[in-house]
Order: sequence, then structure tokens, then C-alpha cells
Amino acid sequence: MALQQVTDTRNRPLRDLRISVIDRCNFRCTYCMPKEIFGSDYPFMTETELLSFDDIETLTRSFTMLGVEKLRITGGEPLLRKDLPALMERLSSLPGITDTALTTNGVFLVKQARDLKEAGLDRVNISLDAVTEHIFQKMNGRNMKPRAVLNGIEAAQEAGLGVKVNMVVQRGANDDDILPMARYFKEQGVTLRFIEYMDVGTTNGWNFKDVVPKEEIYHKLTELAPLHPVEEAYFGETANRYHYDGTNTEVGFISSVSDTFCSSCTRARISADGRLYTCLFAEEGHDLRPFLGDNPDTEGLEDRLFSIWKQRRDRYSEERTEETVRNRRKIEMSYIGG
Repeated sequence: MALQQVTDTRNRPLRDLRISVIDRCNFRCTYCMPKEIFGSDYPFMTETELLSFDDIETLTRSFTMLGVEKLRITGGEPLLRKDLPALMERLSSLPGITDTALTTNGVFLVKQARDLKEAGLDRVNISLDAVTEHIFQKMNGRNMKPRAVLNGIEAAQEAGLGVKVNMVVQRGANDDDILPMARYFKEQGVTLRFIEYMDVGTTNGWNFKDVVPKEEIYHKLTELAPLHPVEEAYFGETANRYHYDGTNTEVGFISSVSDTFCSSCTRARISADGRLYTCLFAEEGHDLRPFLGDNPDTEGLEDRLFSIWKQRRDRYSEERTEETVRNRRKIEMSYIGG
């Protein structure tokens, strides 16, 4: 199949592909993989259930034929996947891929950042929900200290990777650390993005009252310095970006709850076992495994991807109500990545 751009029913193009390579994680963050649910007996995928590197390359190549340019590797914690730099080398060299990124909690970057950079990785988004030790230890469910993540951030910078830090803000859990986080990363010259606590999946006990909206965080940050808006870099950008007065350091707000961006969403997600999801809040996915394996049906795969995206109607965040939160059986974030 020749390159063909595809748009969905709301005229949204397909530009971004996010592939989960594993559903396991070394953290048990309360908003993603609460330890009460994801315990030692939780049935994580076996190695044979995960997509092979060949399968992932086949999928990525097919998505580029429909217009995908940006690729993000996610999890779980993707750095738990064995030989990840080898996969990154294969994917970053594919025609059409212009940007490669990785979402991680950062702990294993100390050992892997340089290899990933040499393999073609451009940048990392690192999750850190507090710099205050006791707050972060409670949030991550593993008593991990923030220094372990900060070491990973430093390793990524030293390797030459672009770095952004993501903080999920939950009222009553870590909202007291908004200013300490902002102050720390402003001084470091690192972009920090505040993410509104979202109702992804069904296991995190989400409630509207626990959301700290973008406007509230914005006003807190003006205690540090005035903020100036930054022009959108591309269609479908998830974060509203600002820079601190007198600096080039940016801060961003990802506000899926209070200021939705469904109308410009260009992202497709692949689970670690090969199912396509056209929305982070989806209930069901599309099994792509029949097109993969030792003798992949690439033409059939591209036709299937084209058809799925062409029929896409998702706009969950625009439709979010107490009823949808309560009644929809949404897929877990740890299964398809953020």
C-alpha cells in the first residue's frame, strides 16, 4: 500500500503512535497501579503473550504508511523490557518516523540512557509526582525516594536526551508539592508538566473532587514568576505551554478533565499484547495479532488500521459525567500506557 493519509469522523489525522512493550512496573502508583489491586498474584502477561520486536516493527512500519510520524514507547515501565535499546534502534530508523520518545519513571535510566540515545531515542518523559520524600514514597507505593528518579533525569540529560517531567496532581495526595516541584525544575531549567488526575481505568477510585484543575495550578505558579503563553508547536499538542518570565524554562498543563482536547487528538495506542485502542479511555480494543507473526499480512494490516481510524468517533473527555465514570469499564493505563 502506498502512503495514504487517513482522518477519522471528526477530521483528526493519525500522527502519533504509542506502543506499550510491557504491562509490568516497579512502582505501584496510586492513580495507575494501586498495590491493593496489582499485588504479587496479579496475572501480568507472560513473555510469550507480549508482542515480539518483529511484531512491533511490523506494526510501526504499517502505521507510518497511514501518516504516523511520532512514536512513543510506553508500559507499564518500558525499561523493564529486555533489550529495549535494540528495539529502539530498529524503530528509530524506519522511514517516516521523525520523533521518538519514551515514557518512564526514570529509575533505570542510570544504566540505559546512553544506550537508548545511541539507538536513536530522542527524548524521555519522566514521571515524578513529588520531590518531598514522604509524599513521593506514598504516591509510588514502593517507598522509592525521589533521588532515584532525579538520578535518572540527570543520566538522561548527560546522555543528550531531551527531558520533560510529568507530575500527576491529586488533591489531598500531592497538591502540596506543586510549588516545590515547580521551584526545583525551574531552577534546573527542566520542563515540568502538570497532569490533571484522570479517570483512566476503573481501579484508582477516581472522583471529580480529587482533580486539581489547570487554572488552580496556574495561579499557584504565579507565586514564582509571571507566566507567558508559548505558541502551539503542532496540531494535537496535549499540553498548554508557558515559560517563566525572564527565562526559557517551560511549564505545561495537560488538562484532560477541565479543558479537554479531544477535538485535536491524533494518537493511537497499542497494548503490549497487540490490541489497538483509539482512545486512552476506551473500553475495547481491536486485536491485530492475526496480521502479525512469522508471515505478517502487511497489506491486510494496513487496510484494517485504515478502516479502524476512518470510523473513529472517540471524544470521551468531552462526554465525561459521573455516570460515564461509574459505568464504563475503561482499560487500565498500565495496560496501554499514558
